[in-house]
Amino acid sequence: MPVTRSAVADRRPPHYGPLMKIRDARVVDAPAACHVLRRSIIELCAADHRNDPAILAKWLANKTPEIVASWITQPGNSVLLVVESGDILGVGSVTDAGRITLNYVSPDARFRGVSRALLNALETRAAERGNTRCTLSSTETARRFYRAAGYVEAGPPASEFGTRSGYPMTKDLPFPGKDAISPAETGRDGVLQPAPPSIVRIVPDV
Repeated sequence: MPVTRSAVADRRPPHYGPLMKIRDARVVDAPAACHVLRRSIIELCAADHRNDPAILAKWLANKTPEIVASWITQPGNSVLLVVESGDILGVGSVTDAGRITLNYVSPDARFRGVSRALLNALETRAAERGNTRCTLSSTETARRFYRAAGYVEAGPPASEFGTRSGYPMTKDLPFPGKDAISPAETGRDGVLQPAPPSIVRIVPDV
């Protein structure tokens, strides 16, 4: 799976909707998830692509429903969705090795804590796979967001897709591998309840 840079910073306190939840993606979600990815890149990452058609073409080339579906079914990879009332608000992905490859939020859901909740869920999934550290490559758009979340830069930007960004970042996870989330922290009836950003609620897809 191509390493895709994470994007989008939330700067306001989280405001979770009454039906917001985080679940694993299914193949049937691929077209809608792809739509969110493309809109997030085009509309929210102008600081990176600078509305340059060549950069956008490279960045969006692997954002197709077919490729997103392949990420969902790829062994050793988890694609998580933030969903509210049937609508996908955020798309994230993390490998079993702890590499976060996607963290994008819909432009319609900015400043609601979606990226923050999704990042926590991705880190929790990585910890459940036995990792003690997460790594990612950040856009300029999300650089401050990841710094605030405890990530530190681990080298110069990689200039991915022709941008000037692609900052390698890393974070030591604050919780041990398995059993990172206690049953008491799981939202009732599959609902993501309001919570501090340090608490993650991943809902079983049932």
